[in-house]
Amino acid sequence: MTEPETKRAILVTIQPPYVSDIEQRENVEELSRLTTTLGLIPVATINQKRAHPRSGTILGVGKLKELAALTGGTGVTDVPIQGRASEGEDDEEDEPFDPAALGEGREAIADVVVVDLELSPSEQRNLERATGKEVLDRTQVIVEIFHRHAKSREARLQVEIARLTYVAPRLREAGAGRDRQRGGIGGKGAGESALELDKRRIRDRISELKREIEAIRTEQATRRAARKEQRRVALVGYTNAGKSSLMRALTGSEVYVADKLFATLDTTVRALRPETTPRILVSDTVGFIKKLPHELVASFRSTLDEALEASLLLFVVDAADPTFRAQLEVTQSVLREIGATEMASTIVLNKRDKLTEEDVARIDREVRAEVSDRVLWISTRDPNDVLKVRDAIVEHFDGAFEEAEVFVPYAEHARIHHIHSEATVLAERHDDEGTHLRVRAAHAALERLGISTPSETRSD
Repeated sequence: MTEPETKRAILVTIQPPYVSDIEQRENVEELSRLTTTLGLIPVATINQKRAHPRSGTILGVGKLKELAALTGGTGVTDVPIQGRASEGEDDEEDEPFDPAALGEGREAIADVVVVDLELSPSEQRNLERATGKEVLDRTQVIVEIFHRHAKSREARLQVEIARLTYVAPRLREAGAGRDRQRGGIGGKGAGESALELDKRRIRDRISELKREIEAIRTEQATRRAARKEQRRVALVGYTNAGKSSLMRALTGSEVYVADKLFATLDTTVRALRPETTPRILVSDTVGFIKKLPHELVASFRSTLDEALEASLLLFVVDAADPTFRAQLEVTQSVLREIGATEMASTIVLNKRDKLTEEDVARIDREVRAEVSDRVLWISTRDPNDVLKVRDAIVEHFDGAFEEAEVFVPYAEHARIHHIHSEATVLAERHDDEGTHLRVRAAHAALERLGISTPSETRSD
């Protein structure tokens, strides 16, 4: 059985005057990654600089014909387009389009058009008429990615609600062949049209899904209540910033990791390794993205409840991405919306291995001056960096790390195992009476082990 041919996509973007060329390139790159994650191959980009999308078609006349030349379409919508650009706007669409610029007799190079905006149903239909191809907007792309990556029962239910919410206003009358349903007893009354019936079915299905989710959330609330007294850390950040990689490194768990957007949609909770006493739980949350569809913001809000339950937030940031500041602001903005602003937080600048020392120094100064001075630089590929993050987490709960000497008589040698589980043993030697250890651990851990620190010895 042959594999279906991968579809090729043309990306369509609008660049308002307040968006710089550098920012726009990053926007196009993100749209390209979303498209690739969906399984399409981006082959070209149509970008138009204008203050507002053109009413009805998004693109102006010239750019629409240019797009149609790449898809094999006519470039016309067969319906009148209402609205023009504002007076004084630089109308790129009024520039004549020369098909020869694309090469004489050139065939269509794309099967799908992906637009970096949320389209209205009429705008989507108009673009499909003009291009002769399927048109996907940003919302549809993200919802479909979520649908493919959702694994837990709750995530799948949430995605189905988002898909149905997106589809409902885009239902169309199927034509005269679909008669109105008979209404009332004995067939009296106008009844429902097929469109109205479809919309009612969608509303009923959404209500059913919400009831199922509510039952799941009740179970989750019970589990969270059982963990309420436990020490909690939540990893938050932009999609593909490295949260799942850090989660796997900190907990030793087989968390799914992939270099693509929205690889993780389900909240995962695991114990920090090596384990502490009492345990520290680490949560990996769904990634953020700018212009996240409203349907998904509402549906996936519950996946961020772990952030509200945490005592410490670790903002994981891809420091090698030129737009990481905007990505960090997106993350912080959503967390402000759900009220997760009062807990302690640390910014974890990831992917240090992809930057020069000069870049690291410059970014470090800027982040500390503009955002926060609680900063950790890491690469999740470096075990020493991961240990640095673990130490910071433990220090948050148990106090600063200290070194101490401890003597364990052979008669109490069972203590050695507990010391190794709670502290890092820096040196170990044996004599006739027992074992001498030099250890490093958080202050609270040393207290639990009954080990006096040098500061305590001096105060005595």
